Amino acid sequence: MNMSNTNEMRALATASDPRWAAVAARDPAADGRFFYSVRTTGVYCRPSCAARPARPENVDFHATAAEAERAGFRPCMRCKPDQPARAEREAARIADVCRFIESAEQAPTLDALAERAGLSSSHLHRLFKEVTGLTPKAYAAAHRASRVREELGRSNTVTSAIYNAGYNSNGRFYENADGMLGMTPTAWRDGGADTEIRFAIGECALGAILVARSARGVCAIALGDDPDALARDLQDQFPKARLIGGDAGFEALVAQVVGFVEAPGLGLDLPLDLRGTAFQLRVWQALREIPVGATASYGEIAERIGAPKAVRAVAQACGANALAVAIPCHRVVRSDGSLSGYRWGVERKGALLRREANRA
Repeated sequence: MNMSNTNEMRALATASDPRWAAVAARDPAADGRFFYSVRTTGVYCRPSCAARPARPENVDFHATAAEAERAGFRPCMRCKPDQPARAEREAARIADVCRFIESAEQAPTLDALAERAGLSSSHLHRLFKEVTGLTPKAYAAAHRASRVREELGRSNTVTSAIYNAGYNSNGRFYENADGMLGMTPTAWRDGGADTEIRFAIGECALGAILVARSARGVCAIALGDDPDALARDLQDQFPKARLIGGDAGFEALVAQVVGFVEAPGLGLDLPLDLRGTAFQLRVWQALREIPVGATASYGEIAERIGAPKAVRAVAQACGANALAVAIPCHRVVRSDGSLSGYRWGVERKGALLRREANRA
């Protein structure tokens, strides 16, 4: 076999390998999955390397960087495949900034964060939002809100809890207290004391269903097998709240939710009492925009909210959702279309999707 035929066969073998498409597209998503080497230069690269494209007959693929080096290739000076990938380096840098925000007594300025990260303020702002789904300011606010909730549970007074959480004035805190806690700080500290929550439990095709409503709107929709367990979970959430069994009017609200479960095409338009971080609220709003009968992947939701790298955070926000069907986290699936975890059981998730697909 002459050299020309050998090169043609090598080129054909490389071009038919699915990894070649990733190299040709310089796909950063393929980084870390494999490496490729070029015989004519003696180097190996990441799939995303920006160097001039190699001819397919000169390319070999390797599972790891160590495998490529054992074959006699040296790391590319441009893409540095022997060092952590850019995405990993960026994630580590932003993780360090997050820990810095969390340990600071007062929310650091953007300039201070940029100096710590060794980046310009604009670059840090963009990168931080890509990785976490939030701006540095929103992340600091969400962390401070979490500290407030913790401090309210252990401080002697509401005022000391506010200052221990990093607020430098009561006024700044009370501007956002209602949206942050869903009730007054004193009521939160007392486990929901003086808070009235009406609830009722019914039956639907998926088992028992609990619907609860505060003065602001529906605050819980839960599915399960044991009605008593659903009621206990609600009591655990607000141990000192006044839980009041629903009257005839409230039963109509439960019937509306049950009706949606049975016939998804009817839609469900209810006032909701949403309590979550700024990031969670953005995810939940994106979920509400998924049409009945459709699904979206966690990655697609991350893209829609402008945080393409925050896929894991999107999954966590779905898991924190307390409003089954009203916030349709059951419509979020893995990138291959398979079903992942669901707070109220994967079987119920599948049943909801089948109903919606058939009755949308």
